[in-house]
Amino acid sequence: MGKVRNLYNKLLMKHGPQNWWPCEGEKYGNDEIAIGAILTQNTSWKNVEKALFNLKKNNALSLEAIISLPLKNLAKLIQPSGFYNQKAERLKTFAHYIISNYGSLKRFFEHSDDVLNLREKLLSLKGIGKETADSILLYAGFKPIFVVDKYTYRLFLKEGILDSAEKFDYEKIRKIVEKEIKEVKDMQEFHALIVEEGKAMRKKS
Repeated sequence: MGKVRNLYNKLLMKHGPQNWWPCEGEKYGNDEIAIGAILTQNTSWKNVEKALFNLKKNNALSLEAIISLPLKNLAKLIQPSGFYNQKAERLKTFAHYIISNYGSLKRFFEHSDDVLNLREKLLSLKGIGKETADSILLYAGFKPIFVVDKYTYRLFLKEGILDSAEKFDYEKIRKIVEKEIKEVKDMQEFHALIVEEGKAMRKKS
């Protein structure tokens, strides 16, 4: 058993199953996950929850609704997530792209079995970086691609999975994980466990 799988098992024993993505799932479909992935950029999930609540309250938690809302109204609803003007534009861009080209997020995911092809399409959109794109693919699309964040990097340094002198390299870390963790559910769980462990480490420091 490799170091990554060992770490996964250790975190699972310590924290228990996380059952992410933290949302209401089927009630609002995968749109909620994708919207949340964009809103969570540079902010805490607590702030995202407030923004998602505002969208739900105003029947605006779908890509079609995001398109229909005036930009200023959308920005006001997602204000708790921070950088709300910027994020409103990103949500609009994402929603227009998906609906105009595929009709729905579900059809976008069905468009190709090549996860890296889908990833490139998302990365071509302004404001969608690797972590956001991979979160959308893994959690909303159930595609086998691992989400890397700074928690992953710090934990892998601590556990000796990465050399202490190594700089943050998103693609290298993603591929290291994917060599040992191949099932979508395990990827989701491992990412969630790393976030939970990262929060615990931050509290101790």
